[in-house]
Amino acid sequence: MNHVVLLGDSIFDNAAYVAGAPDVVRQVRRELPEGSRATLLAVDGGTTGDVRGQLRLLPQDATHLIVSVGGNDALRKSDFLGASARSTAEALAGLAELGDGFERDYLAMLDEVLARGLPTAVCTIYYPRFPEAPLQRIAVAALSVFNDCIIRAAFANGIPLIDLRLICTEASDYANPIEPSARGGEKISRAIADVVEHGFIGNRTEVFT
Repeated sequence: MNHVVLLGDSIFDNAAYVAGAPDVVRQVRRELPEGSRATLLAVDGGTTGDVRGQLRLLPQDATHLIVSVGGNDALRKSDFLGASARSTAEALAGLAELGDGFERDYLAMLDEVLARGLPTAVCTIYYPRFPEAPLQRIAVAALSVFNDCIIRAAFANGIPLIDLRLICTEASDYANPIEPSARGGEKISRAIADVVEHGFIGNRTEVFT
């Protein structure tokens, strides 16, 4: 039977934010067929560089790997959003540089995950839910650079892509501006179960929402 392992950050490790309601891994277990298992190795606050350590704990009977990481990498660079720039070109050049650095880190991480030889899917970084409209617009625009790296990596490797931007779309999907609620986790879990059941037929990328 399937043994699904969740790698990455608090998109999966969200127990601290749901006030005793089921977290993502518990919801994944409910969605998978009877007899299947799910293990949480993702850690709240995790970055692309932390996935290597998570892989060291990989169960020997793991059958599928699901990766959601990158949001904290972006958060660590969020001071860029408040930096001054002399021109639009300078601002875009700075954003491109951030994207280049993230892409290197993300691809290195994904290479290590794929080296395990297991069916693997990756997730985009979902949009935050900031109450301040100007900050929300800026964050969404900046995340497009990070998400572009993830999407290209998925298609280049022919692996499924779970697009969290199209899954968590309502205020009730968020426990706070950047963490999924139990409702959001339920929707994410359904997508994971869908990927495990349908996402690994042929060496091609399908997008799950």
